[in-house]
Amino acid sequence: MTARLAHIFRYPVKSIGGEELAEVSLTAGAPLPGDRRFAVMHEAALQHLEGEDLRRWLPKSAFVRGVAAAPLQAISGGWDGKHLVLSHPDLPSLRFDPLRDEAALLDWLAPLWAPSGKAPAAKLVEAPQALTDVNHPWLSILSLSSLRDLEGRLGQPLGTRRWRANLWIDGWDAYAERDMQLHRIRIGKTVVLKLTERIGRCDATSVDTATGRIDVDMPQALQDRFWHKDFGIYAEVETGGTIRPGDEVEVL
Repeated sequence: MTARLAHIFRYPVKSIGGEELAEVSLTAGAPLPGDRRFAVMHEAALQHLEGEDLRRWLPKSAFVRGVAAAPLQAISGGWDGKHLVLSHPDLPSLRFDPLRDEAALLDWLAPLWAPSGKAPAAKLVEAPQALTDVNHPWLSILSLSSLRDLEGRLGQPLGTRRWRANLWIDGWDAYAERDMQLHRIRIGKTVVLKLTERIGRCDATSVDTATGRIDVDMPQALQDRFWHKDFGIYAEVETGGTIRPGDEVEVL
């Protein structure tokens, strides 16, 4: 079976929503455009960093995240023109301009973040570098074959959303990506990605994204079955270009 790009996802706000794309243009040495452009900082981090430049990469502990509050994992949505439109099964939808309506987002998030018991959501920040969990301009790649195999082992559907990946590949052998570290792949005719590091998984992946409730201990499930907690791999863009679902994926 020929491997192909199956899905492209972007997450405009870290840990809050996400959208599927019909195509994307990648640039060498840069992450997926617009991915994790924004993040919501909690009050404790904001006070700790008072007076510092916030328009830079900051560690994930500074932000509101699904690992601390499972309900956040059920947020979906993305761009509609200049506005972001977010949905959650327990709340009315929110349409807001992230450059002007910070307060609307913070108010909307409050009941979802409250179960964390942590400092309140305090500020929507924007950075020139993607606010991913790693301080590198990488994107993430996962395999639908691996997902199907894991769903079979666990005896339950998991879906793609809980993993918050950028690119999903179909057609590889299950877990083949784990052994592709430092290999290169070509997507379509021009784009070349270097696979860099395996992605270790946290408790955010334990949450059913349809409900925002924990339905499995995912890190422990991975550890029990594979003796590690990895699922997916990061990649660096070496040669840019436009990619679309259906493009052939070749291991170089």
